[in-house]
Amino acid sequence: MPAPSQIDLSGRVAIVTGASRGIGRCIAVTLGRAGMAVAVAAKTVRDRQQLPGTIGETATLVEQAGGRALAVQVDVRQEADLDRLVEETLSAFGRIDALINNAGALWWRPVLDTPARRFDLVMSVNVRAAFLLSRQAAAAMRGAGRGGHIVMLSPPLDPGPHPGMVAYTISKLGMTLTAQGLAAELRSDGIAVNALWPATLIESLATINWGMGDRKLWRRPEIVADAVLALVRRDPAACTGRALLDEEVLGEEGVTDFARYRCVEDSEPPRVSYGQLADLLSRMGGGGGTG
Repeated sequence: MPAPSQIDLSGRVAIVTGASRGIGRCIAVTLGRAGMAVAVAAKTVRDRQQLPGTIGETATLVEQAGGRALAVQVDVRQEADLDRLVEETLSAFGRIDALINNAGALWWRPVLDTPARRFDLVMSVNVRAAFLLSRQAAAAMRGAGRGGHIVMLSPPLDPGPHPGMVAYTISKLGMTLTAQGLAAELRSDGIAVNALWPATLIESLATINWGMGDRKLWRRPEIVADAVLALVRRDPAACTGRALLDEEVLGEEGVTDFARYRCVEDSEPPRVSYGQLADLLSRMGGGGGTG
């Protein structure tokens, strides 16, 4: 299969949510390095010991990588903040070409240990925020008539029971269903919508704080960022409505050796499907939190 043709991203504009640290920060910097202007969206404006990283720090890294950056403090649970994010991005850069719905909340507990406030948290941060922000960004893309890309950081659909993470699963698979439905609605506008998920565990605060193995089991977040970059470089008409793994995306670009993404040079992390995640968490004592 020939590698997909690539679009020059110079001068194009992306919004990345959850971009103050971790995977979101890596995505923002990678897009900036490719020449994009990036609206860096997240809540954190002051560094904290347990949650290092701020939107200002990420914006600086984007600019150092060669892109332009706008730091926007956003609580994705608030519709007004999402509306303001789109408005400020358009005011600063004049367009929106890509939206990366990366912001996420975790709650990995059984249903009987899930109070309403925790259920509401994962639903509002994950599926609700992605739904509302995609609606606003897509309207801007449609109005401009230049097409675009929306990427959900969510897994392929999996019908398994997922004990111990039911609320989280509802919210994440809801993002994937949103991607697939919205892709069909926006196909004629040249706007691609896809879901993307890592094939292995990724080094992040989630894997670190919740004891999900050690670095031998993880890849660096650059693999997800490179997969996002590959997606937004594609012709929207050629790739939409799919739920992809990072390895699949990069494989379609001709990448077959993923060794450079290992956290430990001589240790290749095992694949972990979403269906296997619940069992892994139960064995490792995973819990809840934001990520």
